[in-house]
Amino acid sequence: MATEVRDNVSRNRFELEVDGETAVLDYQLDGGVMTLIHTGVPGALEGRGVGTTLVRGALDRIRARGLKIVVRCWFVDRFIDRHPEYAALRAPGKG
Repeated sequence: MATEVRDNVSRNRFELEVDGETAVLDYQLDGGVMTLIHTGVPGALEGRGVGTTLVRGALDRIRARGLKIVVRCWFVDRFIDRHPEYAALRAPGKG
């Protein structure tokens, strides 16, 4: 499985291509805060850990850029609950 998560800035989303399908994590960027809106994984890729790989890769890129996050996506929220090493990325007092 591919593991290279791309930041498609022109479409405001992170992308992970696997077997010709693209999983996405949509976001909005406002200054130093990125709001993570929705994770979408095509049905053909479900159950293969693609969403987890996508979110982990996106959060690693966000961390490397020194950004904070606001989470509006239940999948990302659940991921961070299970991987508390990413909790410090949350913007103080924001979702």
